[in-house]
Amino acid sequence: MDYRQLIYFMEAARLESITRAAEHLYVTQPTISKMLRQLEEEWSVTLFDRSRKKLTLTDAGAVMLEQAKKIRHAYHGLEHELDALRGLKRGQLRIGLPPILSSSFFTRVIAPFHEKYPEITLHLEENGSKKIEEALLHGDLDVGAVVLPTEESFFHIHPFIDEPLQVVLPSRHALAVQSSVGLAELNRERFLLFNQDFSLRQQIIAACRDIGFMPNILSESSQWDFIEKMVASGLGITLLPESICRELGGQVIIRPLSGETLRWRLGLIWHREHYLSFIAKEWLDFSIPVLSQMGQEH
Repeated sequence: MDYRQLIYFMEAARLESITRAAEHLYVTQPTISKMLRQLEEEWSVTLFDRSRKKLTLTDAGAVMLEQAKKIRHAYHGLEHELDALRGLKRGQLRIGLPPILSSSFFTRVIAPFHEKYPEITLHLEENGSKKIEEALLHGDLDVGAVVLPTEESFFHIHPFIDEPLQVVLPSRHALAVQSSVGLAELNRERFLLFNQDFSLRQQIIAACRDIGFMPNILSESSQWDFIEKMVASGLGITLLPESICRELGGQVIIRPLSGETLRWRLGLIWHREHYLSFIAKEWLDFSIPVLSQMGQEH
């Protein structure tokens, strides 16, 4: 069995299309079709139901996919071991980062790490905490930064930010004259929140429910700067971490939450059971002290 066969098979299964898999892998469609046919002949099984508009895994295909992922993890483990033997001179690290985090924050870690290890490629994937956790569980990322809490039975966790959420209001909002705003005072407001991939969204909704109201969510986005512009336009209000509020322009009014315990806690996480490469270990050893210091500054 050729390792490439498994890669082509997994991509076809993920995209549910041989054509799209070929485009993504920069190979021809006949090449992938041939590899899949050889794989099916070698194991005397049918991996896909091709009678539908999109590829659908058969029972045998589902079993093959599960085992192929394990083989891919083992293959990556071999790559990482060899990278370690080369003294961390080459290799790659896959890091998940939340878009809500200021770009300048992690740059202060990434830049000196790259200077120390210039041949190590950092693949940065911006996504919400839920998607980052899923990617770590599936072995698609090495390390991630997520909003806490998360599932401690699955992940090692190192917190590095703990700060309050603040209310972001349109400049002419009635509550803007107050020095602080209580969460209960927002029960009639239109909320502009992050989408469902973001743990912060669920945290805000849960806090509102706890004091007796369900927030009226007007719009959702994955970008805090777009949410800021919608608030500035008078479409609604939002709650953002203190450090993000410092990045906002002068078109909105920022007020602290009074008497509330809503806080934004961020931490580095990595899977407890998955192989952790020497590069990933070096990244953690390098970044944790820096991030902890930056968290104290915030």
